[in-house]
Order: sequence, then C-alpha cells, then structure tokens
Amino acid sequence: MSDDADDFTEEVWDEYQWERFLQEQDRNTEKYFQLLEKYADHPERDEVIAREMGWEFCQEDAELEEIAELVCEEEIVALDEDDGEFEAFSQSPVYKDTLRLHRWINHWIESDETLRDHPEAVRFATRSAVCGAKLAAALCGDEDTEIGMTIAYLKRALKASNDALDAAARLVELGLLDRRRAGTARRHVFKVRNSVVDLMSEYRSEWRKRYGDR
Repeated sequence: MSDDADDFTEEVWDEYQWERFLQEQDRNTEKYFQLLEKYADHPERDEVIAREMGWEFCQEDAELEEIAELVCEEEIVALDEDDGEFEAFSQSPVYKDTLRLHRWINHWIESDETLRDHPEAVRFATRSAVCGAKLAAALCGDEDTEIGMTIAYLKRALKASNDALDAAARLVELGLLDRRRAGTARRHVFKVRNSVVDLMSEYRSEWRKRYGDR
C-alpha cells in the first residue's frame, strides 16, 4: 500500500529544458541591467524597476535587493578554497587547462598596452573566461546535481570556447596576434574545448543510462 508521497515522482529536466531556463534567466538579467541604466537617477528607482520586472510584491528594500541579487548573480556559486567541492574540481585536468589559458592570455595582453582596450583582444579574454566559468558551473555540483543542468552549462562553455577561437582568428587577421602566438592560443583553447566535448558525451551517455532517450 503506497501513499501519495510514494506515488509522486519529481520531474527531471533534460538539457533542453535547462537551456531554456538559463536563456530566460539571461533575458531577465539583461532587462534588469537595462532598467538599472535607464532609471539610474530616478528618485524611486528601486520601486520602478521592481514594477518593470514584475516584482510588485517587493515592498521592502531588503527584499528587493535580495531578489535583484538572485537575478543578477553569475550562474556559478563562489566556492571557498577549503570547500571539498572546490578542492576536487581544482585538481581536475580541465580546470588546470583553463588556468593555463587564463595565464597565457593575461601575459599576452600585458605585453602590449594597445591590446588592453582592443575589442577583439577583450573578446578573446572574456569569452575564454566565460568558458572557464561555465565549465566550473557544470562541474562544481554534487551527486544531487541534475545531469541536464550540467550538460546545459557545458554547452555554454562550448559556445564560449568557439567564440574565443573566432576572436583569436580575427586578431590574426588584424595583425595583432602573430602566427606563433596564435598557434599557442589555439592549442590552449582547443585543449579545453575538446575536454568540454568529451564531458558532454560522457554526461549524455549517463543521462541515457538513467532515463533512456526520452
């Protein structure tokens, strides 16, 4: 004999449902920052933004600040270096590869002041950093983390790595990245990118084992 609790099965989202959810969060974040810029000098800025965002129930400043923080925060949770999850992730080969990539890009940009504000150099640096952030978001979970969410973040890391490669190619065309350094940059990015592709394949295989092809 089973009760209602035993019969209840919580829905598990696949990567596509998580992707749609993350896209919606992106839109909310973009809208919030647009409103923040638009009403920056408005005397009732917080109340106006709350109404525009559909937060009419937010009556107290503390509540508004809390929800705004939730909407605007990066997807990954900052982990303390003493945290076991951080320690496990920081020892992974792909994490170390992202650190090598970041160090190489920082050293390259610091070698030439004209690169610091160049749009393509900034794009190369930021998209590489985003790749690392999304990868961290995917892999810093625990046994309760949904596989669909992990894959969705990995897909975002993959897109960011492709964007970084595109920026590097553009820098070569502009003569800002010589062929020797371009080869080094591509090797670093491709190493991370290939690891992301392999991880996506592993997690999708695990998804099929658990839930089939639904």
